[in-house]
Amino acid sequence: MSELVIETIRPQYCAALARLQMDCYPTLGAGELMDEGHFRRHCEIFPEGNFVALWEGRVVGLGAGLLVDFDFAHTQHRFMEFIGGGHFAAHRPDGAWYYGADISVHPDFRRRGIARQLYDARKAYIVAANKRGFVGGGLIPGYANYKAELSVQEYVDRVVAGELRDPTLSVQLRNGFAVRGLLRDYLEDSASDDWATLLVWENPEYRAV
Repeated sequence: MSELVIETIRPQYCAALARLQMDCYPTLGAGELMDEGHFRRHCEIFPEGNFVALWEGRVVGLGAGLLVDFDFAHTQHRFMEFIGGGHFAAHRPDGAWYYGADISVHPDFRRRGIARQLYDARKAYIVAANKRGFVGGGLIPGYANYKAELSVQEYVDRVVAGELRDPTLSVQLRNGFAVRGLLRDYLEDSASDDWATLLVWENPEYRAV
């Protein structure tokens, strides 16, 4: 993997990150994608928690997020509303949880361990910053192939059980995330009928202060 470098976000990567969104998420509504201006804002408010994957200098992946105090008693939320329209307006430097706003790897560079390295970089930040863990909504693009025969709950249950493979959820499960529920109307996505999973990874080294 000598060709791959993981760096924190920088302004010079923002235009390429906007293009990456379109390459990675063809089934999402245009209003669900982040643009160059959003990424420039992330550089300003939380560069240490947002990571870019470079393959021989080319931007091929992104692991983005913000810090929040997540309310597990009221988990239902919409993606763009929660992340402030993409500007991370809800970011709180003292927030207890890291909220994963994006994990994306260019289709031409998948199955090379890039997503794992982006998850590992964010987990390392969470441990170093002594945050409670990682929470977020996860897309289930593979549901498009099963929606005629399975409910979304049945599909997710079978992916969790290892009976089916989802391009996104299966990767997240391998990276230590647990499904804590479903999020309805999470974002405009024709593949999943707007559903997402609620995913959680708890920091095993968290120390209450």
